[in-house]
Amino acid sequence: MEHTDIEILFAEDSDDDAMLTIRALKKSGFANKLHHVKNGAEAIDFMYRKGVYASRSIKEQPKLILLDLKMPLVSGMEVLEKIKSDPDLRTIPVVILTSSKEDPDIQKAYALGANSYITKPVESDNFFQAIKELGLYWMVISQLSA
Repeated sequence: MEHTDIEILFAEDSDDDAMLTIRALKKSGFANKLHHVKNGAEAIDFMYRKGVYASRSIKEQPKLILLDLKMPLVSGMEVLEKIKSDPDLRTIPVVILTSSKEDPDIQKAYALGANSYITKPVESDNFFQAIKELGLYWMVISQLSA
């Protein structure tokens, strides 16, 4: 994958959840410009062009970030807080895609600036439909900044 093709940053540490989400995005036609990272530290490196992502163009930022909350090294909440407190990044929509239905997590995510909070459905049919609708809304219907 070329760094210039990236439209969606997907931060998810669970290989099973990542595989299902990526498959659902591909099936819906939204995975052609997707970059998957496995922890919060990697997500931050990606966004700030550090480490293995240092060669990414400063002009290239994802149009959407799908973010799990419970990740190693740096939590999803910490990633969300960093992105939404940065004037250069805060306009990028961040969708929390997590298994946590805990009200404190939901409240905190929205307080930090999350654009949407989606609890991963357990049933695969429901999950595929949720991901399809997510891709349709954020990549087609919603007017994102350039």
